[in-house]
Amino acid sequence: MTGAASPSPADAPVVDDTGHNRLVIDAGAAEAELLYRVRPGRLILVHTEVPPALGGHGLGARLVQAAIDRAARTGETLVPWCPFARRWMSEHPERLTGVTVDWKEPPPAQPD
Repeated sequence: MTGAASPSPADAPVVDDTGHNRLVIDAGAAEAELLYRVRPGRLILVHTEVPPALGGHGLGARLVQAAIDRAARTGETLVPWCPFARRWMSEHPERLTGVTVDWKEPPPAQPD
């Protein structure tokens, strides 16, 4: 039986779903996403979720990089509340060229 192979999750594009405030990679049966909030001049990274079935493809890193790219393009200050995004960004400072990061703003005690 001949058929097209399913694309690798690593090949799926990152889409900025502004209507739902998320960056998303649709890998067919599952999605990886980085939820964000937009405040005047700020892009707040809230939560990164990569389902176990999609793990090991670097999707979390691609989502954070897409947020960095967006902030560089728009001039927004990145505010990494998400522990994964915060750790990844601190481990890859070379990727932060051209963006401002507010490392000090803590997440709210109760997210709204």
